Amino acid sequence: MRQSLAIDLGGLALANPVLAASGCLGTGADVPGALVDLHRLGAVVTRSLTYSGSKGWPTPRAAETSSGVLSAVGTQNPGVQAFLAQDLPRFRKAGVPLIASVAGSSLDEYVHVAGALHLQHGIVGLEVYLSCPDEEREGEPFYGRIERLTEIVGAVARLSRVPVFAKLPAFVPGLVETARACVRAGAFGLTLIDAVPALAVDAERLRTKTAIPVGGLSGPAIKPIALAAVYQVARALPNVPVLGVGGVTTGEDAVEFLLAGAWAVQVGTALLVDPSAHVEIAKGIVEYLRAKGLTSPADLRGRLRVLGQNGNGS
Repeated sequence: MRQSLAIDLGGLALANPVLAASGCLGTGADVPGALVDLHRLGAVVTRSLTYSGSKGWPTPRAAETSSGVLSAVGTQNPGVQAFLAQDLPRFRKAGVPLIASVAGSSLDEYVHVAGALHLQHGIVGLEVYLSCPDEEREGEPFYGRIERLTEIVGAVARLSRVPVFAKLPAFVPGLVETARACVRAGAFGLTLIDAVPALAVDAERLRTKTAIPVGGLSGPAIKPIALAAVYQVARALPNVPVLGVGGVTTGEDAVEFLLAGAWAVQVGTALLVDPSAHVEIAKGIVEYLRAKGLTSPADLRGRLRVLGQNGNGS
């Protein structure tokens, strides 16, 4: 029985289910081909792009924790026009599909960024980053109010000619209902989860480890949180493509997300530690499929059995 890693996200076909998460491969300028084999990725999600560009937040921006990385970078990026002129050609040359991460500080900015991206050759989808501060709502994150969140997602989805994924944090109030609202607004799929709010302290110096105190935690520490979010949303919306992200470092991690209901996974922190992590993760998925006598990642999706239901769950 031959195993294939090819996946179909409701019409969006990718060579394998392992994607690079937003920000981890920059915008293309800092991705030497000899270091990261882009051909072995199902797709790359770009760094979140704003219209005019952003210098991001003050330094220091990152701190290592016992089981993950705390980052407080902001939306540092060259701006969408500079990305199109300088960075998109690098990804095109590499031949890797791109999902462009759309960010902004207002509804108009999201629309203008999405409008500049969605018809570009090589861009197969858009991911709406919803953790930006809303300048029209006193800096409250866009995900803070469901009506505002769906306004942004709906505006991008109505405009876009490519699939739109809404990226949600795990702790948004009423996660499942928020996910449903995003789909009703026009989202093609969902990315779960965004980094978890966290703080790192340097007790010796009596100060925070990052210039912006509360940043986002990523890496192995957040995997159980991400799995729970994927499981809850996928059970409620089984026909909606879900991209699972948060602590995927091995093939076994990826399999766990697929079993919980994800259609594909995104790899973030692991790529920063080991640029070939995606290759090993994909190999691990193949080995698991072979061991279980299955042929594709789709055979795993949502097959997680709950202990105590339908027997002993073994």
